[in-house]
Amino acid sequence: MPPSTHAEPPPPKSRSLGLRILLWLLGLFGGLVLAGALLLGYAFLMATPNLPSLESLTDYRPKVPLRIYTADHVLIGEFGEERRRIARFDEIPDVMKKAVIAIEDDRFYQHGGIDFQGVLRAGIANFMHGGASQGASTITMQVARNFFLSSRKTYTRKIYEMMLAYKIENALTKDQILELYMNQIYLGQRAYGFASAAQVYFGKPLKDITLAQAAMLAGLPKAPSAYNPVANPERAKIRQRYILKRMLDLGYIDQSQYEQALAENIHVHQSTAEYSVHAEYAAEMVRQMMFAQYKEEAYTRGFAVTTTIQSGDQESAYGAVRAGILAYESRHEYRGPEAYITLPGDKEEREQAIEQALLKHPDNGDIVAAVVLSATPTEVVASRVNGDEVTIGKDGLRGVSSALSSRADAKRAIRRGAIVRLTQDGKDRWQITQLPQVEGALVAMTPQDGAIRALIGGFDFNKNKFNHVTQAWRQPGSSFKPIIYSASLEKGLGPATIINDAPLFFGADQTGGKPWAPKNYGGRFDGPMSMRTALMKSKNLVTIRIMQQVGAKNAQEYATRFGFDADKIPPYLPTALGAGLVTPLQMAGAYAVFANGGYRVNPYLISEVRDANGALVSQAQPLVVGRNAPLAIDPGNAYIMGDMLHSVASRGTGARSNALGRDDLGGKTGTTNNSLDAWFAGYQHTLVAVAWMGYDQPRSLGSRETGGGISLPIWIDFMRDALKGVPSYKAPVPDNVTSIGGELYLADKTPGNGFVAAVGVSLGGEPAQDIEVTPQERQQVLDMFDSE
Repeated sequence: MPPSTHAEPPPPKSRSLGLRILLWLLGLFGGLVLAGALLLGYAFLMATPNLPSLESLTDYRPKVPLRIYTADHVLIGEFGEERRRIARFDEIPDVMKKAVIAIEDDRFYQHGGIDFQGVLRAGIANFMHGGASQGASTITMQVARNFFLSSRKTYTRKIYEMMLAYKIENALTKDQILELYMNQIYLGQRAYGFASAAQVYFGKPLKDITLAQAAMLAGLPKAPSAYNPVANPERAKIRQRYILKRMLDLGYIDQSQYEQALAENIHVHQSTAEYSVHAEYAAEMVRQMMFAQYKEEAYTRGFAVTTTIQSGDQESAYGAVRAGILAYESRHEYRGPEAYITLPGDKEEREQAIEQALLKHPDNGDIVAAVVLSATPTEVVASRVNGDEVTIGKDGLRGVSSALSSRADAKRAIRRGAIVRLTQDGKDRWQITQLPQVEGALVAMTPQDGAIRALIGGFDFNKNKFNHVTQAWRQPGSSFKPIIYSASLEKGLGPATIINDAPLFFGADQTGGKPWAPKNYGGRFDGPMSMRTALMKSKNLVTIRIMQQVGAKNAQEYATRFGFDADKIPPYLPTALGAGLVTPLQMAGAYAVFANGGYRVNPYLISEVRDANGALVSQAQPLVVGRNAPLAIDPGNAYIMGDMLHSVASRGTGARSNALGRDDLGGKTGTTNNSLDAWFAGYQHTLVAVAWMGYDQPRSLGSRETGGGISLPIWIDFMRDALKGVPSYKAPVPDNVTSIGGELYLADKTPGNGFVAAVGVSLGGEPAQDIEVTPQERQQVLDMFDSE
């Protein structure tokens, strides 16, 4: 049979293979053309001066945020648009470098800025797909793009990118280029550079990351939003596994390292808990001070501010304030759930409804939000935002029993669909609570130099940014009395002076209205008593008589020695009972005078400031006792006041402090009229602390609430931790202090020699001394009569 004159068409498979070969050849040709264009471009580069200068690379000055640290170098604040931490090449762990090179540019150390193999591979892929679907950017090219070009994919940009890559390779070493890349690249969550990303995602320094964590971070440059382990943990894990396989194939790791990294359970650091120490108020104070001096540059120059805050003291203060406020809340009326929602019958719809509702009521530290699923007077079952169901037993419902009653008001009843707050007690048992409306504050400082060791400006910074330590001007109540007592020592009074705790009566002709007789807190009058006893019992009528001896104008001037503002301490008799205005920080500075032997120190928060290179910019120059601190009061005066304040803390209104088991504490309670403010100011020789509680819009804390009952427990909880391991201190007796009959006197004011033996009471035939006051003073005393 003769052969056919028509050739049979090849099978489809052969035709497809031939087409692929043709396309590959065309792609190869395209790649060669691109390479040729690159070489021409390089020649053009050498003769063209209008490409960007590389000064921003050779003199690299990235925008580094303001960072604020405790004295023991724990990060407590970071301010700036870009989270960035600069890591020098030798500070970057080898595992991080290899992970990046494995996925971004495995021939980085072999090529001259452009990987021709990669260019050919990308050219072929793009030709076959009919567009620029695959890039061939080396790390050097990415540096060029990140510093000088846009991210838009165009061939023109790519040519410029390549030209700049050559220029960069001629100006910098490979290690310098890699260092720039690893510090500049954006990695999501406002993190720029791998050092910042390690802190943001894993809460640790870059030097401490594991192989598994390095591989996960290395996956971020391709698409930070897509491979973000916070937002997309599953995709981040898939990308991580791919990078680990690349590292294995390239011989960067062995099989056992590969398997161990795959099995590692990575804990991602949640952005809702950025800092391990709660010092938001202190950090904000520093931010304001830095901005006042450097304006917007404060957020870009990489300043590192070291504060005087001690991380351990700060956390103790945070816990003490929150515990004290919650204890107060537990004693007062439950205001009811925060909101109500309707719960669908379908489980999935119900879970979705709970999640959406609780997103509007986020957890507040250890006070979590939950939706009630069922409620009876003896048991409540609630669901948290994570789906966990919590059962609250009878013991955890004591404070809300009225809201579980069948007769409960509809607006405060705990029922199915109610959004409530939960917390756990010391035995991990759940109980229903509520977010407080009352506020509290605590500040602690070293009395020898004024270094602030702890500062809590309120219950929660995110809920209320008003800093009650520095911004709350409140009446100090009886916590101000020691200032008046100290002033009286200079007038000849002393702890042994007998003063009459007896009624003072002002007739209608004196007040211009109704007759008035001021009272002590609680309404009791105990008659003649020593000045020491009067301070221990916080007697108002005694203090008014002492103020008369001192003189209101003299008392005002005397208070300024302790750091109080004269215009906030009016020269009237009620000032003796705490009618002026002070801040907790001022109170801490004042009590430091008693703690350190009579010296005035200025509270300060910033210890030093360094720039991005670690060079010292500024350093605190505090007033230090024994070096440059001026005397505020005579050391003898300070010693006697310290002894009297020890009596208050051990046997008077502050006797709860005996729970600390120390014999070197001093302090004074304070409760203003109608219990609007509650204070305790106290100290040990090495530490002074002031605790305060009150409402922002002043209202009564409760008729039975006092400084000794609600602020002193906060102080005790803080001091218990802060004074651990601190030895007991016994102050040396100054030369101008003498003891007669078991009581202390200033040496130049002894019985029969300048000492005032009695005020308002007749002794040995001597007439009692009366008090003369102005009508304005009488009215202010009237307003303050019930302070403690």
